[in-house]
Amino acid sequence: MAKLKIRRNPTRRYEAVYIFDSALEDTTIAEKLEKLQSLLNLAEPAEIEHWGRRQLAYKIGRHENGYYIISHFTTVPATLPEFERALKLDEGVIRYLVTLHEHELGAPKLSDEELASRRRASDDDDDDEE
Repeated sequence: MAKLKIRRNPTRRYEAVYIFDSALEDTTIAEKLEKLQSLLNLAEPAEIEHWGRRQLAYKIGRHENGYYIISHFTTVPATLPEFERALKLDEGVIRYLVTLHEHELGAPKLSDEELASRRRASDDDDDDEE
């Protein structure tokens, strides 16, 4: 009889969106982000995208602008409560959202060959309409 292998602390892939106070300096934002990421005990570095300063869709408190950062990381779920607690207590964080990142949204990326094939097919369709 085969034994089932049970993982005690399975890692999961997450996405976090942070909106920092846009009045903070870039170095301060980087320091805060590094401190927050260190709470996750990541085995591999997070993928971080800096979207920069942008106008908020709606006013949050006194804030009309924010500094947006998107982070993708893999960690065990047990690290999230302390991480989210730190986000709530940090006055430089206007809003945040941590979600389970199970699947990529949208259509899968096409190879160069597939793109070229679709362009040729599209060009051929345009000729038929004349």
